[in-house]
Amino acid sequence: MITTTDVTGFLGARRGRSGLHWTDWLSYTYLAIGVMLVLLPIFWMFMSSIKSPRALVENDPRLLPYEQVTTPAPDGQRQLNVFELTRPDGSKADVAFVGPRGANARVYELGKPGDIFEAPRTALSRKDVISPRWENYTDPTIGSTQSRTFNFLRYFWNSTFVTVVATLMTLVVNAMAAFALSKYKFRGRDAIVLVIVATLLIPPTVILVPLFMTVSSLGMLNSLWGVIIPAVATPTGVFLLRQYMLTIPDELLEAARMDGASEWKIFWRIMLPLSMPALSVLAILSVMWRWNDFMWPLIVLTQSEVFTLQLGLSTFKGELNDNMHYLLAMTVLTLMPVTLVFVFLQKHITTGIANTGLK
Repeated sequence: MITTTDVTGFLGARRGRSGLHWTDWLSYTYLAIGVMLVLLPIFWMFMSSIKSPRALVENDPRLLPYEQVTTPAPDGQRQLNVFELTRPDGSKADVAFVGPRGANARVYELGKPGDIFEAPRTALSRKDVISPRWENYTDPTIGSTQSRTFNFLRYFWNSTFVTVVATLMTLVVNAMAAFALSKYKFRGRDAIVLVIVATLLIPPTVILVPLFMTVSSLGMLNSLWGVIIPAVATPTGVFLLRQYMLTIPDELLEAARMDGASEWKIFWRIMLPLSMPALSVLAILSVMWRWNDFMWPLIVLTQSEVFTLQLGLSTFKGELNDNMHYLLAMTVLTLMPVTLVFVFLQKHITTGIANTGLK
């Protein structure tokens, strides 16, 4: 099992004894570039999620959530943009933009709405301020009038229910199949394993129509169970767990049988605890599959009350509206559960994947 000491020793390893060797600089540069390539898009998405809708529409390339300062118009009917005017003598003043006039702009100095004058547009520069829009997160989750169509708590519960139940069922069913295919000897066992592995070559889209007809005939349309049941048994999970269970000595099972343990007890008390690294890897994969699944829920679910988060996000983007600020904020929230699962189970990944290929 990989520990924190192992990770620290790996990251701090260097070739030079008294200082950093040129290969150390090359390695750390390569790792830094890799980390930036992975994390920069996520960080950019988070910073964009706290920008105003206007900043997103303008495609503001700046990373921070800048927003142009505005001031109420004299009639109180609208907001006027504020600019910084640079006079010929070099002095500067904040002015409100009233409207264009040829190559000039009609403006007035803040505090003097009655004194409107013309100024060249080249002398005006936007006056921006950093203004994070945290309401992009609170409006959809609390349910404001602007985003009442997005029931975040309902969609979050649906996704959580599908992910947790499907992952537990996937672990149990795949572990049972792997246990039988690895520790029991019967005619046709290798052929069954070959067929299971061969199903990985079949594209998922090929079986969508027959799978939909099966779910429809069972009356599971517009039901979360219609999303859970079809994906419980996975060839990847069976193969991964079987390869790991082959490394467990058969003598342990024989000793348990001599002590009077049933096959069910051997499975629960011996095989599952010893297969925990491989089960952790499969759990991470299953959580990622179920949480991020979009195609199959889109086919099975048509009623909004049973939508998962991935389907709910699609309601933000319509034909005549584009709530990109809400969409980005909710996308950031949907990344958090998968990230937390990976953080808590990542120590089992390397061990589980490495051992699944050993015999």
